[in-house]
Amino acid sequence: MLAREQIEIKTPDQVRLMRRAGLVVADIHAALREAVRPGATTAELDAVCAATIEAAGAHSNFLGYYDYPATVCVSVNDEVVHGIPGPRVLEEGDLVTFDCGAYILDDDGEQWHGDAAFTTVVGGEYASQADRLLDTTTRQALWEAIAAVARAAAGETSGRAARLNAIGDAVEATVDRALAQAAREESAGARLGILQEYVGHGIGTAMHQAPDVLNYSIKRKGPKLRPGMVLAIEPMLTSGGPEVRELDDGWTVVTQDGSRAAQWEHTVAIVPGGVWVLTAPDGGEEGLAPFGISPRPLPERG
Repeated sequence: MLAREQIEIKTPDQVRLMRRAGLVVADIHAALREAVRPGATTAELDAVCAATIEAAGAHSNFLGYYDYPATVCVSVNDEVVHGIPGPRVLEEGDLVTFDCGAYILDDDGEQWHGDAAFTTVVGGEYASQADRLLDTTTRQALWEAIAAVARAAAGETSGRAARLNAIGDAVEATVDRALAQAAREESAGARLGILQEYVGHGIGTAMHQAPDVLNYSIKRKGPKLRPGMVLAIEPMLTSGGPEVRELDDGWTVVTQDGSRAAQWEHTVAIVPGGVWVLTAPDGGEEGLAPFGISPRPLPERG
């Protein structure tokens, strides 16, 4: 009989260490948002990421991970995840996802990781309504999922809604609502696909840990959500079908049908009575406000 993979439960002090790593990732995102523009190469944006990590005195958890050659994944248009930075020049209207992370070391040399992703449009104007629907729905799905975890942590839900796969339920419900709204607005042919081959994950002393965090509903409910869990929640959607393939570089994953893709991710700690979004500068205040939820940051040690 196979043993169930153990979920790492963090102490409050360990969550505080992860917040430090999360703020480095937030700084990387801010620097990338400022640097992305038509004419920039993806290699130049990797250099921005590397410089931000170095300035923070932190370490990249992407560079060298299974020999990955950069500090950030830059996935453009039909590239879903794991795009390798290089000479590609970004153009107006490109839909670009940046996925990156960092870790810091505690006094004993233990690593504590942060990981987050966002999608943006180069030049600030969506190339199509399909791109707008894709990006806004993916971001909404992330915050719907985080809100579902927050309600469970606050004891407001029970049964399936208090367990891990409430995240997949929230993502799937968000996509269904977005497609229903598009149909009401007569957006003919609107499509959204949820990736199933790539999912979120636990995170802590390593970047990828148990449990797998699915972005779609399944019959199994998963483990109960409880304080000390830290999850990388990362819905990945396409504007077509969910089928993907890996390119010959061994990393870049693209949609089979050539449709565009988006990914939004945060590292989220479950704390007593709620959540703390470790990779959001405000801890999740803005993203959770529409749900009537406030994040629950842990107080600094006295």
